[in-house]
Amino acid sequence: MKRPEPIDKEIILDNTKYIESQTDKKGIIIECNDYFAEISGYSKDELLGQPHSIVRHPDMPRIAFKLLWDRIQNGKNLTAVIKNLAKDGRYYWVFTHFEIIRDINTKEIKGYRAYRKAVSKHIADILLPLYKKLVEVEKDGGMEASEKYLNDFLAQKGDDITIDNLMEEIHRFY
Repeated sequence: MKRPEPIDKEIILDNTKYIESQTDKKGIIIECNDYFAEISGYSKDELLGQPHSIVRHPDMPRIAFKLLWDRIQNGKNLTAVIKNLAKDGRYYWVFTHFEIIRDINTKEIKGYRAYRKAVSKHIADILLPLYKKLVEVEKDGGMEASEKYLNDFLAQKGDDITIDNLMEEIHRFY
């Protein structure tokens, strides 16, 4: 499926609704709710069977998804702020909480469920400059350079700031 060309027009989400999806352990969408289809602009049939990256906006740094996957593949839930790309090129910001789905008997990871809700403009405004810088660093130096920049950025914020508690702090503030 051809990726849409991003346009600078935001989709404003209804803060009383959640965008929901479930993927297998490789990130392929196996379930989604009507609101996800509505906001993304894809039909459910277009979404099902696709990698969740179908809605990945190019303004999002790859390091954010590497860290996300590292955490959830190690069985740790995660909350993140993500800018997504709709089928028509518009964008929408979501505050996402990921849950691990495990096999009842073996406890092995079977997949992931994500619940997304609207992000306040203030939160998006705080994160966008960091995300833009990380994308720029990735273009010049790759994923390792981006991860180093992020770690250095967090270290400057204080000894106890990590990517995990950064998202927790944003969630508390939100």
